[in-house]
Amino acid sequence: MKEKNRLKVMIYGEEYTIKGSADPTHIKKVANFVDQKMEQISHTNSFLSIKQIAVLVALNLADELLCLREDYDELIKILDGMHKRKKS
Repeated sequence: MKEKNRLKVMIYGEEYTIKGSADPTHIKKVANFVDQKMEQISHTNSFLSIKQIAVLVALNLADELLCLREDYDELIKILDGMHKRKKS
């Protein structure tokens, strides 16, 4: 079982303590990514509250994830088709 890492990160000017089994470098990378997304949205929509910015970031990231999953599933279907054609 992996040992839990505890790491302090800054996201949109707030300090958070993140605890997880992922590599600390990965945790920092994720936190920086979220911070950048929040900064991007806040610069284009300066009237939004922090909560609204966070929700928009979550929606954008969920959309990106779902699109990538759909692309992945489509690629798997293509590869399966190629594999089946190669076998016959």
